[in-house]
Amino acid sequence: MKKAAIYTRVSTPDQHVETQLYDLRKLAAQRGFEVSREYCDRGISGSKARRPGLDAMMNDARRGEFSVLLVAAFDRVARSTKNFLEIVDELHDLEIEFISAREAIDTSTPMGKMFVTLIGSIAELEKSILVERIRAGMRRARMEGQRLGRAPLDINRSAIVSDRLSGLSLTEVAKKYRVSRATVVRLVKEKRGSSQGLIPLHPEVTDSVELEVAV
Repeated sequence: MKKAAIYTRVSTPDQHVETQLYDLRKLAAQRGFEVSREYCDRGISGSKARRPGLDAMMNDARRGEFSVLLVAAFDRVARSTKNFLEIVDELHDLEIEFISAREAIDTSTPMGKMFVTLIGSIAELEKSILVERIRAGMRRARMEGQRLGRAPLDINRSAIVSDRLSGLSLTEVAKKYRVSRATVVRLVKEKRGSSQGLIPLHPEVTDSVELEVAV
């Protein structure tokens, strides 16, 4: 007798998983499966890749705790096609059958395998079309003379470097000029590099600048 796991999910706390559990337990009995464990996510959106119930189920799948996974519908597993295919592909690699009650899909059958392959092909086509649209938009923007990417920071770079090297802490400089600590470190590093290391550092900041750059 094959061991089966049941996974259920509801999006809001006021919804209940009992209906899904009842139908999936019945399906398991009809197919002659032994339900080894039931995994539930309550009040969690399907758009989130990380879910306690789903994570626990996948961890047990990797340990070989069951050979069949039963779900009520595709969208109970994931909202996005990409995330859904990642899960199904890993289950396939682990030799675990995936059965969805609503869509009547069973990956242990030729039809089920073909359906999953079709979904993957459509997802890849959508991705290719999206990439081409982005590239076309970038080409048009260049032809129109538009700047692509992030605009340069409107800051006094020399003042930032001067304040940092004079002894102000990294946090103090970042707050004073309303930039990130990483930006301060980068500007100091660029200045030191352009001057070939000839800029004298304040004794109190020499070691800290080296550490920050390394981190």
